[in-house]
Amino acid sequence: MKNEFTRLKRKIFLRVLLIVLIALIVGIFMQYLLIDGILQAPFADGFISVCKHVLHFDDDSAHSVYQHMVRSQKSFWLSFGFFVLLLVVFYQAMSQFAHYFDEISAGCDKLTEKTDTNISLCPELDFMETKLNAVKSTLEKRKKDADESEQRKNDLVVYLAHDIKTPLTSVIGYLNLLDEAPDLPTEQRAKYVKITLEKANRLEQLIDEFFDITKFNLQTIRLEKRSINLSYMLMQMADEFYPILTPQGKKAIVTADHSLTVYADPDKLARVFNNILKNAISYSYPNSTIEITATAEEDTAIVLFKNTGETIPPHRLDDIFEKFYRLDSSRSANTGGSGLGLAIAKEIVTLHNGSITAESQDEITTFKVVLPLES
Repeated sequence: MKNEFTRLKRKIFLRVLLIVLIALIVGIFMQYLLIDGILQAPFADGFISVCKHVLHFDDDSAHSVYQHMVRSQKSFWLSFGFFVLLLVVFYQAMSQFAHYFDEISAGCDKLTEKTDTNISLCPELDFMETKLNAVKSTLEKRKKDADESEQRKNDLVVYLAHDIKTPLTSVIGYLNLLDEAPDLPTEQRAKYVKITLEKANRLEQLIDEFFDITKFNLQTIRLEKRSINLSYMLMQMADEFYPILTPQGKKAIVTADHSLTVYADPDKLARVFNNILKNAISYSYPNSTIEITATAEEDTAIVLFKNTGETIPPHRLDDIFEKFYRLDSSRSANTGGSGLGLAIAKEIVTLHNGSITAESQDEITTFKVVLPLES
């Protein structure tokens, strides 16, 4: 940027210098060829004639006034004329500066315009033109991403509202049956109560997702770090998911070094692993195994979650970490969440100075979390 502005200043300086040189040449030409030459006698005769006929001076007085005001003050009038000439030069230079500012201002106004045309400035501001077009492109991309995210959020709210109605209707229906038929057989009553409880649990899950949507952009995640045994945390998490895994014939196997520790926020880090494991459970085949491994590499801890399921297309791997993004556009009634789990996980891992990535091939999807080891 410094070199670019230096080039612009050099151009302006050379232009001003050229104007000054032209002014000097014109001034010298005017003085020696016209004032002291061709125009000297006509100017003197004209000045004296004005004094005599307009001011009614006599001939001697008119010549005396000319001598004292013009001939003897010739240096003053030449200096005054040159000063006026310099003012004109300065005005021209300022006009050039103003022209550049006008062009930059017009270019800034075009940053928010909805148009595919690039911003165009004068050749001297080519570097500024490049930067403004880069900013314009970035703003357009961010706006597009924000619009897509908002659209996904709106679609998700519609889906969730529809899904909430389904279990709620079931809950009301089964409760009405239980209320209207108090003499139902014990086995049938137990069946209805179980179904009602399942629907109520699903309803609670959907309401939690609504809260996630509203809270995601309204709170700043703050970390309260301490030493964490990574192996113990992963094993405890796998045990907690046992009731969810068992009905689907799935299981989670943890392989980790028992001495592996990281310095992190335990609640936030547990949320990261929970969200990844929930995603692995939702998109893995029935009766499959989810492998969780944690190893140390140099000064980092590497945690891998591997599940067997449909291969994620390469062009969608980066999108799965975006807010409100879901792989399946048509939501299942029992699987899939708000599309915030992996986005929140990525934000938390980033705050821990780590990284989270995903790869998928041959029906094996692997999520990789990299965290700094405790120093």
